[in-house]
Amino acid sequence: MRGRRNRIVGALVVWLAWALGVGSAPGGRASDITDIVSDSPIITVLPKDAIPAIDNPKFVSATEGDRVMKPEEPVLGVSNGHEAKAYSLWQLNHHEIVNDRIGTLPVAVTW
Repeated sequence: MRGRRNRIVGALVVWLAWALGVGSAPGGRASDITDIVSDSPIITVLPKDAIPAIDNPKFVSATEGDRVMKPEEPVLGVSNGHEAKAYSLWQLNHHEIVNDRIGTLPVAVTW
């Protein structure tokens, strides 16, 4: 989550600099503004591929889900019109991707 937040903040800094004209060349043309963020530190918390995907998700019934989850707990729902599945955003925050199947269709659920 922290890496995603850092990318969003970095993108906002670049956009804001562009919107404010920071780094503009004479005559009002925008120059390459990558130098604005080039001195910003890149903080690596985890090495590449350190967050494991869920490759064989286990599901519980809606009744069991109601028993173990809070009513306001958000989920991401996927359906093919015949089958529906709900993926806990709490779990996706910790794994970021679920490789699954909806019927015979392979899907990658990501958050």
